[in-house]
Amino acid sequence: MRHRVAGRHLNRDSGHRGLLFRNLITELFRHERIRTTEARAKAIRARAEKLITIAKTGVARQESGEYDAHQHRLVAAVVTDNVVVKKLFAEIAPRYKTRPGGYTRLLKLGPRKGDGASMVLLELVE
Repeated sequence: MRHRVAGRHLNRDSGHRGLLFRNLITELFRHERIRTTEARAKAIRARAEKLITIAKTGVARQESGEYDAHQHRLVAAVVTDNVVVKKLFAEIAPRYKTRPGGYTRLLKLGPRKGDGASMVLLELVE
């Protein structure tokens, strides 16, 4: 029975799955779009949007004059590259200042040639 077992496991143990999610999220913010399988994209989509919301909160606090490093630490705990963390706070979060949510878009690309896995393009909306 699968009672109270939430989330996608993607046939990996928890450590490998966590690192996979961190790497995918980092590359999504670095390139602002990634091509991956549908299951992986759906697994990281909510986490990436929560990180953008955290960055938006940090940017809003900076604009009001108070600097709090807490939001930077929360994002840096997931994103593996400090350059990408700075990009998230300097470029990506201010872009979505007035948007209440829905920062990503999934575009279906069709099956992958080798194994038939459905591929998608996960990108940040304009």
